Amino acid sequence: MIIATTNYVPGMEVVEYKGFATGEVVAGINFIKDIGAGLRNFFGGRSQGYEDEIIQARAEALKELEARAAAMGANAVIGVRIDFDALGSNGNNMLLVTVTGTAVVVR
Repeated sequence: MIIATTNYVPGMEVVEYKGFATGEVVAGINFIKDIGAGLRNFFGGRSQGYEDEIIQARAEALKELEARAAAMGANAVIGVRIDFDALGSNGNNMLLVTVTGTAVVVR
């Protein structure tokens, strides 16, 4: 599956549009990572726990996008956009990763 942020795939022609495809993941941040991130926020520095969670959630959302596009009969997704949002009562308990794009057939 070809995934592109552009509206085309270099050297290939879009021969059929299959429709809008998405992949979504809601990832919870566990208590230990939350404490570590709070300390990093207070003292400064990067939060490896949160970074790892974001990387994993993004990878899962992209896999879901690929699966949905393939189920539509596409061999590529163009115009891909990835969005991250915090969810939860205080705005940081969970992470929503949304990946969207246009499922197409390219040759």
